[in-house]
Amino acid sequence: MTRREIRDSAFKLVFEQLLRDDDINELYAIAEEIDEITVNDEVKKIVEGTLQHAEELDNIISGYSKSRSIGRISKLNLAILRIALYESIYDDNTPMNAAISEAIKLSMVYTYQEDTSFINGVLGAFSRDIKKEEENA
Repeated sequence: MTRREIRDSAFKLVFEQLLRDDDINELYAIAEEIDEITVNDEVKKIVEGTLQHAEELDNIISGYSKSRSIGRISKLNLAILRIALYESIYDDNTPMNAAISEAIKLSMVYTYQEDTSFINGVLGAFSRDIKKEEENA
C-alpha cells in the first residue's frame, strides 16, 4: 500500500468512528468483512494514534478555527484535520508539509471546495506558528 492509500483507509475509519462511536476494533472487523477498507498495522497506527490524541487535536483545531466552533465542523473535515495534525505532531516519518498536502488532497476528494479552503487555513496557520516556535527556540 502507498502512504496515500494507508491515509485514505485511516481517514475512512476515523470518520466512521466519529459517526458511529463504536469500538475501533469492531470497525476494523466490519472493514475487513466488507473488504472495502484495508486494515493493516500502518492504518491502525494512524487511526489509534488519532483517536488517542483526539481531545488534544480538537483543542488545537479549536484554537485555529476562527469561523467555526468544533461542534460546527463537519465530521469529514474533523477526521481530515485530526489525521493531519496527528501526523504532523506525532509521526516522525511524515513532514508537516506532507501531512498538510495530503489532507488537502483528501479534502478535495471527499469534501466541498470551501471545506478544502477551511482545512488549508487551519493547517496553514498551525504550520506557521510551529515554524515560528522552532525559529525562536
